[in-house]
Amino acid sequence: MTESSILTVKGMKCGGCETTVKDKLQAIDGISSVTASFKNNEVVVEFDSEKVNLDTIKSVITQAGFTVE
Repeated sequence: MTESSILTVKGMKCGGCETTVKDKLQAIDGISSVTASFKNNEVVVEFDSEKVNLDTIKSVITQAGFTVE
């Protein structure tokens, strides 16, 4: 089942940070779309909840060096 989630992500300072988050998340099986905005401190993720869960997504963002609120 496809779900969409808007996450508040702190620590992104530039377009490079956005790219890092997008690349890390898009490498996960089950994620179909990622939009990141450092200006809005926001990451929008569309994913298949049967393949990946929100905790995994948050963990990947944290491991990339950012804080999910």
